[in-house]
Amino acid sequence: MRTGHEGPARGRVRMGVLGCADIALRRMLPAIAAADSAELVAVASRDATKAQRVADRFGCAGVQGYRTLLERDDIDAVYVPLPPALHFDQVAEALCAGKHVLCEKPLCTTHAEAAELMELSRRHRRILAENFMFLHHSQHAGVRSLLDTGTVGELEVLSGSFGVPPLDPTGFRYAPSLGGGALLDVGVYPLRTAQMYLSGEPEVLAATLRVDDTTGVDVAGTALLCAPDGVAAQLEFGFRHAYRSRYALWGRRGRISVERAYTPPEQLKPVVRVQQQDRLTELAMPADHQVRNALAAFTAAVLAGGNGPVGEAESLLQAQLVEGVRKVARVVTV
Repeated sequence: MRTGHEGPARGRVRMGVLGCADIALRRMLPAIAAADSAELVAVASRDATKAQRVADRFGCAGVQGYRTLLERDDIDAVYVPLPPALHFDQVAEALCAGKHVLCEKPLCTTHAEAAELMELSRRHRRILAENFMFLHHSQHAGVRSLLDTGTVGELEVLSGSFGVPPLDPTGFRYAPSLGGGALLDVGVYPLRTAQMYLSGEPEVLAATLRVDDTTGVDVAGTALLCAPDGVAAQLEFGFRHAYRSRYALWGRRGRISVERAYTPPEQLKPVVRVQQQDRLTELAMPADHQVRNALAAFTAAVLAGGNGPVGEAESLLQAQLVEGVRKVARVVTV
């Protein structure tokens, strides 16, 4: 009998899913079920009927209770799509059970919790990865190449926006106790973008948070970051907006704009605009499947024998930036 501390069998990572969140149903479960490098073994829910309904849809086992799934010896790794405030306890329990973990962003609601999970990952010699799927879309490597080859000159300012229309008012995003709010839901995307292009460790200089008087969660916000070399990032986010998902890099000789930055459909060839003085060039980047790529990166790390955190420095800086926004923000009730 396998103990769960042995390596994956047959070159595939046997995976379980803790929870039936919408993002799991729409994006990650189909990717796991279709992957060559993964095998979907089981999905868990506190509700046995719900777990079985989802299991029947994806051709795996349905399990009542997260701990029951973690006790199975036919699972190598778990995907955690639960509300942010539940991540710490469930990820910690999974690592202690000998499972590798792919955790939906944000990894935790505090920097201290994120650091503790990193240490648990090392102690138990299991992969821990924070799932920012947009990072795995090839358009960003294309943009990085444009910047590095001097297409728009030296970077001066980054701007980024992620806003969506109002969401289900009964969902976890409007519940403070579950880690709700726009900062943790959509604000983390432009914050993570700042890490991609600003050098060193950016500092949060100023921020605003607009807090809904009824629910107590932030529904919109802005942030101003500055890197050690003086390059700034101007960021906007919220879920009371018309949809916008973009970032731009303003250099000394031009500007690069990415218009479908965070959730492009896999069939879309995203357009990147390069503006240089009086010249505008539109580049159709290749279509890509960032969900599949994110899963492939995780399973590759597991199959390669990885035994600790993946992207630890980036995840810890991300948690630090989120806390920085909260610390300096001017809070306005709306």
